[in-house]
Amino acid sequence: MSRVCALTGKKAMVGNNVSHAMNKTKRKFSVNLVKKRFYLAEEGRWITLRVAASTIKTINKNGIEAVLKQAKADGFVK
Repeated sequence: MSRVCALTGKKAMVGNNVSHAMNKTKRKFSVNLVKKRFYLAEEGRWITLRVAASTIKTINKNGIEAVLKQAKADGFVK
């Protein structure tokens, strides 16, 4: 299972570890994914999604229906 947010498509970024001597080696910045259940009031059911912590904050602000609608428009949800 890949580490990608189900609603925003957010995935790992690549960067550098930089030592005190300014030596640079590649590293990966992983996404903070959380398995979370959301209740869809329109459908009267629960769904389980793997979403980033920042996406959970967006859902708390805008509501799950609005975020799902935006994800469908962006092509992340079918």
